[in-house]
Amino acid sequence: MQHDLTLTAGDVTLVPLTVAHAPGLHRLVDDRLWFGMTSPTPRHTADMAAWVEAAHGTPARYAFAVLGPDGEVRGATSYYDVDPAMGRCEVGNTFYGRAWWGGATNPACKLALLGHAFEEWGVHRVALRADTRNARSVAAMRRLGAVEEGVLRGHRVAADGSRGDTVYFSVLAPEWPVVRTRLEERLTATG
Repeated sequence: MQHDLTLTAGDVTLVPLTVAHAPGLHRLVDDRLWFGMTSPTPRHTADMAAWVEAAHGTPARYAFAVLGPDGEVRGATSYYDVDPAMGRCEVGNTFYGRAWWGGATNPACKLALLGHAFEEWGVHRVALRADTRNARSVAAMRRLGAVEEGVLRGHRVAADGSRGDTVYFSVLAPEWPVVRTRLEERLTATG
């Protein structure tokens, strides 16, 4: 879906994802970075533009480009399955260029996304999930302080056609203050 939401935290700004971001995003991806996504690795800028268009065509998805302070494209992330009536959403479809792995980009994005979900939308639950084979993403969710809920076996089909299991994590509204503090401390330590 199209949206006009812009979020900031640390040195990142999350802006509505557009096809204009496709060239910058395409330069970041390769098979290893894209591992765990359900769509094939975008081989050309046109493939990334199609990925962006698919994000726009997904109901209840707010897709963002992640920009650094000088406007460089660092990656992309999304809210999806946003359900205000149930007070829940998910955060995912996230990837960053390797130059920003292990630094402040992911904690800043999660601070912006979770903060808006809990403090502006008033949701009760934010879920996160990953293919269990994606050790880097699973470790990031644990570092976040999200609670691991379990594994859905055979839940997803990878781009190569293989079946994968999905591990679910969540943060509930009463847990958000502790998670927020942890994220702020991580930003202070890396800033």
